[in-house]
Amino acid sequence: MSLDIIEKSRLAPKLPYDAMRKSILGNSYSLTLAFIGEKRAQSLNKTHRNASYVPNVLSFPLDAHTGEIYITPLVARREAHKYGMTTVGYIGYLFIHGLLHLKGHDHGATMEKAEKRYVSKYELK
Repeated sequence: MSLDIIEKSRLAPKLPYDAMRKSILGNSYSLTLAFIGEKRAQSLNKTHRNASYVPNVLSFPLDAHTGEIYITPLVARREAHKYGMTTVGYIGYLFIHGLLHLKGHDHGATMEKAEKRYVSKYELK
């Protein structure tokens, strides 16, 4: 299907988002990716998850073949060094993390193994 990217930030890096989407979710999955500010991220998190912190990434399945991912670049920029990654690499990792949630993965060893595989495949550093 398609990938729509809504770039709201100069911190939104150029990455192979569509290739990542296809390799994790398949070609028939339609996805919207939005780069948002901290206030909007916190509001979405509070509304949809009843959590008050500012998230680095949120993913929402809309149906079996459609979803949305929201990434907060300013949070990613602050967190990247904790994981030994560049901001660009970490945003790529967060996108992969969101895709895996849309695929149905929960946090744990299986998801971490898949994340590592895709981070390596897309040479995210």
